[in-house]
Amino acid sequence: MELSSLTIHEVQELLARGEASSVEVTEAVYARMAAVEPKVAAYITENRDEALAQAAQADERRAAGTGGALCGVPLAIKDVICTKGLRTTAGSRILENFVPPYDATVMEKLKGAGAVCLGKVSMDEFAMGSGNENCAFGTPHNPWNLDYICGGSSGGSAAAVAADECLAALGSDTGGSIRQPASHCGMVGLKPTYGRVSRFGLLAFASSLDQIGPITKDVTDAALLLQALAGYDPRDSTSARVETPDYSQALVEGLAGLTVGVPAEYFGAGLDPEVEKVVRHGIATLQDAGAQVREVSLPHTEYGVAAYYIIAPAEASSNLARYDGVRYGRRDMDADSLVDLYRRSRSQGFGDEVKRRILIGTYALSSGYYDAYYKKASQVRTLIVEDYKDAFRQCDVLVSPVTPTPAWKIGDKVSDPLSVYLSDLLTIPANLAGVPGMSVPCGFSSAGLPIGIQLQASHFSEAILLRVAYTLEKRLGVVGKKPAL
Repeated sequence: MELSSLTIHEVQELLARGEASSVEVTEAVYARMAAVEPKVAAYITENRDEALAQAAQADERRAAGTGGALCGVPLAIKDVICTKGLRTTAGSRILENFVPPYDATVMEKLKGAGAVCLGKVSMDEFAMGSGNENCAFGTPHNPWNLDYICGGSSGGSAAAVAADECLAALGSDTGGSIRQPASHCGMVGLKPTYGRVSRFGLLAFASSLDQIGPITKDVTDAALLLQALAGYDPRDSTSARVETPDYSQALVEGLAGLTVGVPAEYFGAGLDPEVEKVVRHGIATLQDAGAQVREVSLPHTEYGVAAYYIIAPAEASSNLARYDGVRYGRRDMDADSLVDLYRRSRSQGFGDEVKRRILIGTYALSSGYYDAYYKKASQVRTLIVEDYKDAFRQCDVLVSPVTPTPAWKIGDKVSDPLSVYLSDLLTIPANLAGVPGMSVPCGFSSAGLPIGIQLQASHFSEAILLRVAYTLEKRLGVVGKKPAL
């Protein structure tokens, strides 16, 4: 039995019985990293010495009976989440040497629960991308086939989990960045409702869309991590004052009494036949489990990508204005004026995709264009929210593909950003509406690449997602399959 290959709850059972220590588990994961990280390239920064110290402390806490819910569990953290004393780059040269003086709220929660931080994992620069090919520190590889992308922007998180280089990982999702890489890497990915998990300490891309969530090896682990992360935070003005339920109660098999909605617009032109076949099989499985299945409509889905790529870049152009070479981050030392300092520091520090989105966003917000672009996109967003409200009057959960295609080969779409943007067509609406979404492994393509199925529910209904996901996991038998690295 390889300790690194286990789930969180399996390791918790071993630790509780005294059959393994946190130090042993953490060392086993680092041994696995030493073996496969040269192929996968999931990590930007490793935290070995500190992680082993945290593991030893976790063993002491457990022996004293003071261990938290995740005591001794080694996790990877997306490199967009602030970690006190540990480099946080957002996948960008402009923050290459940034070491935060504080922890994000989610890190405080994980440390309070006794978790071990293995290191920071790769991502598209400032979470802008769908293939993790925009990272300034190199592209991670899909463990199922190293020639293929692992998805983005939380690609390093998904790749690390799939390669057993951690027990689970944190990601962030602005337009599908948890669900899409989870689908491509055969893992479980959960984007909570906007406001369910604090964004304090998350380096912002698009503040009205970003949300932190878990990428895990199975549904039970997703429930465990969400339980630890969720809750109101007064330091985040968008954090919701809502009660956090006991998500373990949702882990029951069977869907009698639930209605599953299948959005017609998610099965249109451009959907790969293999993806549709796998997802249709998943829908039939839900019906066999007792759910009633009905077709529903989300009529403004086709406008989601256009609205998103105005709203998100507009917010990014504002959020990224703080990286100016003055206060922190990269600073060009040869500038001869303040304006030259801004120009040099930002042009050298930001990659092409980030520059592209800053330009788009600045243009959309500029005088004379605000009403034509940003205002209209915001109105479309309201229509999408209303679509979801109408749909959830007819069903409890929506089921669809996560992405139109399986993962593509690294480099195939580097010169075609529009086709990359369109790969988020089916995940973006959930972010615009703020509803929770989840990707669950559902099958494989003929090339052996994983394909996920997407679940969406109404605001703060993560428990329903977990119930449906758990039923799929038990009946499909896909969760738990491992790539041969």
